Amino acid sequence: MPPPSSRPWALITPASRGIGRALARHVLSTTRVPVVATARGDQGNIDAARKEILAGVERRDEVKAEERLKVVGMDFLDEDSIATAAATCKTHFPPRDHWHLHLAFCVPGLLFPEKAPSQIDAADALLTFRTNALGPLLAIKHFSPFLPRKSTRFPSSDGDDTSSYDGLPSDHAVWATMSARVGSIGDNRLGGWYSYRASKAAVNQATKTFDNHLRTSAAGNAMAVALHPGTVKTGLSEEFWGNVAEGKLFSPEFASERLVEVVRGLGVERGRGRCWDWRGEEVLP
Repeated sequence: MPPPSSRPWALITPASRGIGRALARHVLSTTRVPVVATARGDQGNIDAARKEILAGVERRDEVKAEERLKVVGMDFLDEDSIATAAATCKTHFPPRDHWHLHLAFCVPGLLFPEKAPSQIDAADALLTFRTNALGPLLAIKHFSPFLPRKSTRFPSSDGDDTSSYDGLPSDHAVWATMSARVGSIGDNRLGGWYSYRASKAAVNQATKTFDNHLRTSAAGNAMAVALHPGTVKTGLSEEFWGNVAEGKLFSPEFASERLVEVVRGLGVERGRGRCWDWRGEEVLP
């Protein structure tokens, strides 16, 4: 007799504002899975993040969002907090009960827009790398054990209940880390933004390296990708809104919807280990 099919859950980190919060709302609105969202700070901040996420969920009663959403504390600059958040998830979704992490969006972001080498500040650059590159690496370290293995069984159309996978990639898990087009070396025509560009190039390299690991541990059951959301109307980009072409400054809601659709539409062999933009087009290294 085959083992039971595995049950999915989703992770959006961080999710207290911007794209992360919009992603949490969108996944809660369009899927049936439990969703773990993270926020920095004390319990008051965590409770406020939960309230803000739920306030934007469509069809809240129908999808039972309050029951499915768990908000836990986590700071990308503090590995102990990342490990604690992962331990909390293990109590909610023990692998022995056939749970696996099926959809993860890792979306921290920090930008110091240096225009010339003279503007590079060591402390700011280090903080940029810790937030944009090292933080996601540590999240991979502590959360990757929740991803499927080669032996993980997904439901089939022959008699299994597949409703828990509605709105998700049906036959593989995805770990998605936020990158940016400016992390592309081949696309770098303007220069500037030294630390941000370098940190996002690091994200792309880490994504490829992690995906190589998943090829071995999970085969076609899991993949890692990097994502470019376009220019989104968040605090990170606020200084540059006036320079964006008409129709190219996206709301967090639009960006989150597009990123989820891109992730859902990527097959494993085509999509894995690469960076994709909000249109589903590859951003070359």
